[in-house]
Order: sequence, then C-alpha cells, then structure tokens
Amino acid sequence: MRIGVPKEIKSSEYRVALTPAGVTALRHAGHEVLIQAGAGDGSGFEDEAYIEEGALIIPEASEVWKQADMIMKVKEPLAEEYAYFRPGQLLFTYLHLAAEPALTKALTDNRVTAVAYETIQLDNGGLPLLTPMSEVAGRMAVQVGARFLEAFHGGRGILLGGVPGVPPAEVIVLGGGIVGLNAARMALGMGASVVILERSPDRMRYIDDIFGGTIHTLMSNSYNIANAVRKADLLVGAVLIPGARAPHLVTEEMVKTMKKGAVIVDVAVDQGGTIETIDRVTTHKDPVYEKHGVLHYAVANMPGAVPRTSTLALTNVTLPYALELATKGFHRAVQDNVPLRKGVNTYQGYITHPGVAEAAGAGYVPVENLLANGGAS
Repeated sequence: MRIGVPKEIKSSEYRVALTPAGVTALRHAGHEVLIQAGAGDGSGFEDEAYIEEGALIIPEASEVWKQADMIMKVKEPLAEEYAYFRPGQLLFTYLHLAAEPALTKALTDNRVTAVAYETIQLDNGGLPLLTPMSEVAGRMAVQVGARFLEAFHGGRGILLGGVPGVPPAEVIVLGGGIVGLNAARMALGMGASVVILERSPDRMRYIDDIFGGTIHTLMSNSYNIANAVRKADLLVGAVLIPGARAPHLVTEEMVKTMKKGAVIVDVAVDQGGTIETIDRVTTHKDPVYEKHGVLHYAVANMPGAVPRTSTLALTNVTLPYALELATKGFHRAVQDNVPLRKGVNTYQGYITHPGVAEAAGAGYVPVENLLANGGAS
C-alpha cells in the first residue's frame, strides 16, 4: 500500500502522523511512504531523516493526497482539504465528527473510508489511540491554567500551591478518566487542593485508592457540580463520550457564580465542550477569551503545543494499527480486529458510528452490514 502523510495545516499544529521510525516499519512490511516536504519539521524530524528511512518527499499536499491509498494525519481535515477527498480513499486520523457536521458530510458525499483514532475501542472500554493525547492534554490543562491564573494574563493572581500561611488554589476536575486523572495528578503535584467529580462509584473508589485520599471525589450531579464550580479557581472539563458530543454539565448560570479571574480549561472542546459558555474554539496563538469575568481556554489541539512529546507518544500507538490496515487491507483488517472496526466512522457514503450519526441527525449503518453486502445496505 502507498501511505501518504501531509503536513498539518491547523493553526499552531506542529505534530506529524509518522516518525522516521514509522517509515522504517512500514517499508520493512513492503509499503511505500510519501511524506509532504516539511511535515515533520515542527516535531524535530527533518526531511532528510525520512529520506534515510526510504520515504519519498513530495512538495505539494495535493500530490500526497492524490497518490496515496491511505492518508495518515493527526488532526481532522480542514475545509480547504475537502477537495482532496475521493471515493475509496482511506483516511486514518483524529476526526471528532460529532462536532464537525460539515466534515461528516464531505466524507460521506465523497465516499471516503474514515477511521478515527478516537473511537478505536478495546473490549474493556479503553481508547488506546486517544489515551496518550489525553495524558498530554490533562497535564497541559493544569499547566496552562496555572499560567492564566496569573494577574498578567487577567487571572485571579494566585499561585496553585499557595505558600505557608496562604491556602492553595481550588482545582475542580469534571471527569475521572484519563484526562481527569492526569490533570489531578499535575495539580496535586503543584500543591493545589483538588476535587474530581465523577459519576461512577467504582471509579471514585479507584481514584481514592491510587491517590491515597489526597484528592477528594464527589458524585457528578447538577447539585454538586454547581457547588464545586462556585468554589473553583481553576475548572478543568475532562468528560468524554467516545464518538459523541460532550454533554453540557456546566451551565452559563453556574459560570456566572464563579470567582472573577477564575480560569476554565475545557479539554472536551473538540467534542463540542462540556461548559456551556465554551461557544467558540480558540487557538494557541489566541487561546483565551473572557465571559462573565472568567477566562475560557478552548484550544482544540492542546498537545500540538508540545509536538515532540506528542508525536512520539501518538505514533507509538497508531503505528500498529496503520501496519494492520496497510498489510491486510481495510476489509480484512476491520474484520479481524474488533477495536479497529469500532474506529470506522464513515464507509461507502454511510455513517458507521452511532454517536456520529446521532450528532449529525442522520442514519447509522453498522460497518459489518456494509462489508457483508459489498458496500450497500
């Protein structure tokens, strides 16, 4: 198979979908790899490093998309890339289609086979291709939150850990998954007082066990959320429903009760956000806006700010699936690998993920049905 890696064009996105080591693995498996010139520069991988491992460097993105059987990216295609779509093309990347109706339509209209990193799901519910970026984003959420709490940026002017005689900041984390745990771990390490709101009693027991009671947990319901939000210096939204829009757990009325200069970091913004006042997506170049006296950080590609770490962590987990898709071909790969099958979001013009279909207000056709019928339901 011919695998193409275009340069990411999302604002301040410096990650790349494949490292030189990944090229080596794909080449050893008999595949051809096309890398757009400069695609790896932001992560510290120059064209020469790819050439040494046998990749072909292609100057223009349009040619990479045209020549490749499978396109590997990091972030979802932007509108200017829709023109590159063609029937039967295999796209392997983060998609977050529940919050991207225009992209969903472009993929189905052009009959693109789209496999989303974020919906590949193990039997135990784990999301192996989302986990490393969730770890990065969770840790970054507290890092950037601490920065914007500084008065220079318009924040409350407080230090997360306080000092002797001065209490630490109150950090509230909505969701006890991978993002939430990593945010809590970082905040605790910086000396903050941390509360995680979680709806699973078993998960709360697990959190209490691993943190030895140093982090408080609360059942996630509207009453507890409202009380916790009111006290927060830093509020981290860390709720994920695979493939679906994030639920609005924090209402605008709750945000109005927050302290002036408090900071919200909503990691779920690429799935629509879990804070009602997150009404726009921001960028690393212009990351925050103020509403009701509260700073809102709504960057959808947070790990892109630390591209070297993020690229290495991401490609560690995406490469085995890419090898399987390339070596077996799409049909056999998704038939043999159930977690990979769950990653298929569109195929032959149909939406094949229930969460994406619900968000789009469209019909859902299981990919198994389409494969069994040769692409027609």
